[in-house]
Amino acid sequence: MAYLRAVAEIGTDIEKAASLLRAGEIVAIPTETVYGLAGNALNSAAVARIFEAKNRPHFDPLIIHVPDWDAVASYATEVPHGAQLLAQAFWPGPLTLVLRKRDHVPDLTSAGLDTVGIRCPDHPLTRSLLAQLPFPLAAPSANPFGYVSPTTAQHVDQQLGDRISYILDGGPCEIGIESTIIGFEDSQPVVYRFGGLTLESIETVVGPLQTRAHSTSNPRAPGQLKSHYAPRKRVIVGDIAALRNDAAYQHAAVVSFSTDYHATHQIILSPDGSLQEAAHNLFAALRKVDEFPVDVVLAETVPHEGIGRAINDRLSRAAAAG
Repeated sequence: MAYLRAVAEIGTDIEKAASLLRAGEIVAIPTETVYGLAGNALNSAAVARIFEAKNRPHFDPLIIHVPDWDAVASYATEVPHGAQLLAQAFWPGPLTLVLRKRDHVPDLTSAGLDTVGIRCPDHPLTRSLLAQLPFPLAAPSANPFGYVSPTTAQHVDQQLGDRISYILDGGPCEIGIESTIIGFEDSQPVVYRFGGLTLESIETVVGPLQTRAHSTSNPRAPGQLKSHYAPRKRVIVGDIAALRNDAAYQHAAVVSFSTDYHATHQIILSPDGSLQEAAHNLFAALRKVDEFPVDVVLAETVPHEGIGRAINDRLSRAAAAG
C-alpha cells in the first residue's frame, strides 16, 4: 500500500515503479547499501533526468543494476575470469564490477568511458523490480550530489521529494555504505572504491588487490571525487580529545566510533565497537549533525580494517568539503 507524503509518494508498489521506469521517469529504489535514484540505463533522456535531479556532474559515471549474472553479457563485451569468480561469490551483494561496455550503453551513463560499473543488488523489492524490466537501471545514490547518501525512504523524500514522483520503500538499508567497486587492469583486480564488501573477503577469491581509490577529478568510477558524502556542517577528522582541548572546538558536535566524549551534541556510531554497526549508522549520523546548533563537527577514524576502510574513506571525503 502506498501513502502520500508532502512531496513524493512513498510506497511498496513494484508495478507502479516499473510503469514509471518504462515511461522514462526516475524512481528512488532501495538496496542493501543505500537508496538509489533509478532510471532506464539505456535511455539517455532518463539518465539525463538522474543527473539533473541530483545536480550531478556529467563526468561522474553511473552504476547500472541488473537482476543476475546472466544479464551482464548484454552490457559488457569483456568479462575477466576474476569478475566471474567475484560475482559467483558475492552477487547479489555490495560489489560493483567495472567492465568494458557494449556500444548500446549510452556514453552519458558511463561518463564517456569505455567501461561501465555493473551491480546486482541484494534487496528483495529491487530484485523483483529488475526482474520485471527489459533494461538495467542506472541508480546513483538518491541525494543531491556531494551530500550524504540516503539510507531510508524518508531521507530521499527530504532531499529529492520535489523532483521525483515515487519512492519505493524497502525500509532502512542493511549495510548503509555504498558498494565496493572493483575494476580490472590487465585482467588484474583493482579497488576503485572502498565499500560494503571488505577487501579481505574479496582477496579470498581473487588474491591480492591493487588500490586506485584515491581522490581525482577524472573518476574511473563513482565515489572517487575528493569532496563527497558531506553534511552541510564543517567536518574535521582527527583526535577528538585533543581537538576539544582547543577553545575553538569545545562546543563542536562529536561523531565518535565507540567512545563517549560527553559532548553536548554527540553521536556514537557503535557503543559496542562494531564496525558493521558503525557503517550502518554513519550516513544517518552525518545527516543528523546538520540539525545540531553547531558550526563544526569533530569525527574520528575507526580501525582501518574490513568495512572500516570504507567508513574512513567517507569521513575523509566529508571533511574535504570543508
